[in-house]
Amino acid sequence: MFKVLSVIFIIIFSSSAYSSAATVEPGKLVGGIRSTLPDWFKESFLDISEDIEEATDSGKHLLLYMHLTGCPYCYKMIEESFKNSKNTEVIKSNFDVVAINIRGNNEVTLREDLVVTEDQVRDHFRVSFTPTIVFLDEENRLVHKVNGYRSPETFRYILDFVRGKSYKNMNLAAFIEQQKRQIHYTLREHDSFQSIKNLKDNSDEPLLVLFEDKYCELCDQLHDGHLKNPEVIDLLDKFTVVRLDTESKQTIIDIDGDLVTADDFAKKLDLTYRPSIVMFDKGKEVTRIDSMIYSYHFAGHLRYVADRHYKEYPESVYDYLRVYQEEVLNSGKNIDLSK
Repeated sequence: MFKVLSVIFIIIFSSSAYSSAATVEPGKLVGGIRSTLPDWFKESFLDISEDIEEATDSGKHLLLYMHLTGCPYCYKMIEESFKNSKNTEVIKSNFDVVAINIRGNNEVTLREDLVVTEDQVRDHFRVSFTPTIVFLDEENRLVHKVNGYRSPETFRYILDFVRGKSYKNMNLAAFIEQQKRQIHYTLREHDSFQSIKNLKDNSDEPLLVLFEDKYCELCDQLHDGHLKNPEVIDLLDKFTVVRLDTESKQTIIDIDGDLVTADDFAKKLDLTYRPSIVMFDKGKEVTRIDSMIYSYHFAGHLRYVADRHYKEYPESVYDYLRVYQEEVLNSGKNIDLSK
């Protein structure tokens, strides 16, 4: 009888120990930083037509600042371009700024016939990155959209482009070319770069095209950071990687079979940010990185295409990242959004 009880005790104890060992403490999302918005942002009832009318009466454009609580990119841009910056007075003098939390539930009247909640504004303006900044003219027309973080220098070009109404005569790329720009960067090589002039006749691998130029403020940061990350290097091995200098006059055959310069190709893709990365598969664009993002999101975008997760999540890379995030956290690992 004693032996039987001993065996039962051992079984119960072993099962309990196994259960405790098998239970994993979920990981955490870390690195989020909460922004404190400037007190001069407009206190709006979120009736956009009314806000536009008031801005127009003051000789201004309306700027919609779409953000997310805890977004490190939002924090960086608020601190660098909206607070205590050379851009601050330019913004205050030429724009009425209305903040919209893209996961909020406040009612927003975009037009008399279109009333949505804040989180639905995200879909209306096709927001992929935060912050996203939308500029509207006096007719409630979108005249420019900024996808993600921009440095103060680059953002100033955009502010000048909109406040001077240059959008009536040209696009942002043409406007920037007319400005006196500072040289920041000398092209650097990377082991993943391949010298390919015909992008249409690509292999079965996905194609990743990196656009750089000598005016690029963040290209050195890309090379010293993401392109030295072992995880990123492994992912790049799954791509055909081509780096294009948009200042070069050499021609290539682009993804559509057209003979173009790198700058022509960038303009065709409506790219103004450097460094920009556009990823293709089977001759079609899958996704792009045209703003500064940290390691977790950068590697996630590459993995989405490299491992062809886009086939399961065709609407957005962020649909895939939400699932991936849950898997990582459930495995007990933390995710740092700010590195």
